[in-house]
Amino acid sequence: MKYTDRFRKVTVLGAGGKMGGGILQLIATEICNLALAHGKGGQPFQLIALDVSAEALRGVRDYLRTQVRRVAEKQIVQLRQWYDDRDDLIENWEIIERYISDVMKIVETSTSMDAAKGSTLVFEAVSENPGLKVKLIREIEEHGDGKTWYLTNTSSIPIRELDEAAGLNGRIIGFHFYNPPAVQKLVELITGEGTDPHLKEFSHQLAGALHKKVVPAKDIAGFIGNGHFMREILFGAEQAEKLANDHPLHQALYMVDLVTREWMVRPMGIFQLTDYVGLDVCQNIMKVMDPHMERESLHCELIDRLLEQGVRGGQHPNGSQKDGIFSYEKGKINGVYDPGTRKYILVDKVESATTTILGSFPAGHTPWKEIIRDPLKGEKLESYFSNLRALNSAGARMAVDYGENSGKIGQLLVDMSVADSEKDVNTVLLTGFFHAYGPINEYFN
Repeated sequence: MKYTDRFRKVTVLGAGGKMGGGILQLIATEICNLALAHGKGGQPFQLIALDVSAEALRGVRDYLRTQVRRVAEKQIVQLRQWYDDRDDLIENWEIIERYISDVMKIVETSTSMDAAKGSTLVFEAVSENPGLKVKLIREIEEHGDGKTWYLTNTSSIPIRELDEAAGLNGRIIGFHFYNPPAVQKLVELITGEGTDPHLKEFSHQLAGALHKKVVPAKDIAGFIGNGHFMREILFGAEQAEKLANDHPLHQALYMVDLVTREWMVRPMGIFQLTDYVGLDVCQNIMKVMDPHMERESLHCELIDRLLEQGVRGGQHPNGSQKDGIFSYEKGKINGVYDPGTRKYILVDKVESATTTILGSFPAGHTPWKEIIRDPLKGEKLESYFSNLRALNSAGARMAVDYGENSGKIGQLLVDMSVADSEKDVNTVLLTGFFHAYGPINEYFN
């Protein structure tokens, strides 16, 4: 079956969620582009947006319309070529509106699994629950011809386990988009032992069409991205617990996050990033990974305690940040959760004490937003981290410990053969997490 033929009927499972909605956008525009490029005489295409929530599906249609307009505005030259036989489409805005309409006509929404019958391709983006993923795949398989290909967005579950449990005989591959899928350039591609080589070839072709950078990861729970991220959460929680021997826990959480954001020159601190993903999601990922790790425990008691108190984080349907370890106002941290009082303490009340404890930033400190696009980024980071290592302040020591541990995690992923090379580990953190430098670097190693 040719590349284009695979899109005859496509289903996106979990299309009402943030990841599913982003994947839906990418596939909807790819299908429409294929239809336009191959002319109107070609086969019809069908895209099913499937979710348990009818409300979420209504929201995703609104989201899709908005996002497709942005896509159209960026590719107006190409659209003019595709619509050059339409004498009624003259102005750019007319072409853009036509394209939006053509994309939207391809998408059908449904809350019934029956809608997925006969799918040639299924993108699975439901919650990180192995049982749920297998259950839904089996339901599709019951009415299928045994030829459907599945691209799962799992970020931690071994592909071979899903393959065996669903009885797919190699018709599933890990195609892990990063959040948000339409913006992030990275895809982790995970093949199981028996993955169909034609499916792997198709996946590379699709990634190229979507302008994604592919990094291969071995089929080991957590893969590269979460293999690194989850272990960093554990190290950050351990640091916070140690600091809590001498300081209130909420202040300890704030200090670790501040160091991992500002001192480490990253876009988010470790606990803000945990909020972004969701504490419950991180807990589930660790539960998936833990049984596969013979020599280490991937269990975070701090996250367990916070979840028991109702601290969850995650995102609202409109993409705004929910309160978690931190409270947020217009996307910015304005408070930190105190497990003792079960209330949020305003950042203003902890900042001054935190500065006194951690000390001043090393000479040459530049915030992530400024350094990430600086053409002299490498030289400035080398100078900054040299100054950091020379300091003996609490903040500097914490940052060095964290940087060295981050490098050890990266090297562990190579030693475990999760990643083929140090370069692949660095690419995932640089591209998927927007870091200014990879964890395996000359600054800390």
